[in-house]
Amino acid sequence: MDISSVVGLVLAFGLILASIMMGSAPFSAFIDIPSGLVVIGGAIAATMMCFPLKIMLGSPMAMMKVFLNKPQNPGSLIETLVSLAETARRDGLLALEGRVEEIDNTFIKMGVQMAVDGTQPDVIEAIMRTEMESINGRHKDNKAVLDQLGRFAPAYGMIGTLMGLIMMLSDMSDPSGIGAGMAVALITTLYGAIVSNVMFMPWAEKLNILNKQELTSLEIVIRGILSIQSGENPRVIQQKLETFLPPKARASKEGA
Repeated sequence: MDISSVVGLVLAFGLILASIMMGSAPFSAFIDIPSGLVVIGGAIAATMMCFPLKIMLGSPMAMMKVFLNKPQNPGSLIETLVSLAETARRDGLLALEGRVEEIDNTFIKMGVQMAVDGTQPDVIEAIMRTEMESINGRHKDNKAVLDQLGRFAPAYGMIGTLMGLIMMLSDMSDPSGIGAGMAVALITTLYGAIVSNVMFMPWAEKLNILNKQELTSLEIVIRGILSIQSGENPRVIQQKLETFLPPKARASKEGA
């Protein structure tokens, strides 16, 4: 569970609700189902026209990663790679075949298996970087869906407001109802701003951060596997890979 995402979402909606409660207007004045349908339904429909159906169907799972992500710890990756390097240095590269089953990370497992099979270093790097680019592409597609939802929601909020104003101005026989009609017309703009700035846009940025973290982890693995295959000293490999860690994290590992 990503605590910052949960706390941020609850805090954002909580502040909005608290502000409504402190105001003079009743809470029911901020509830309008047709306005919600225009904003949410319209944004989803417009986004569906931008992307293939396969990407749209996969976007809900990507949204869940905002709250249920489990980022890879670069420090543990480095420890695993250094341990593999020590085995290869001591017993030879073929000895890594006996450790393949104990490796949980599928990307490391793929690289180790290719190294054990005697695959050329440039081929290993090409395959692993292609896999890395494929993962990055899928993540960018998911972020793009949220970006478009964030852009379309305010636009459909404005469309709903214009629709409400047209319906209100088409019947001016009762001036006392103009104020209430104007309030209902503005609700769609409010809904569009809320779902865009509280949900879709922040979620897109969180997916972008998670993608950067995963790409860093994949880069660590690629460089580690290539270093192991070339027979570099495990201590040198550790120092090389720890350059991806923040200075404080490196200091804590050295002091451990």
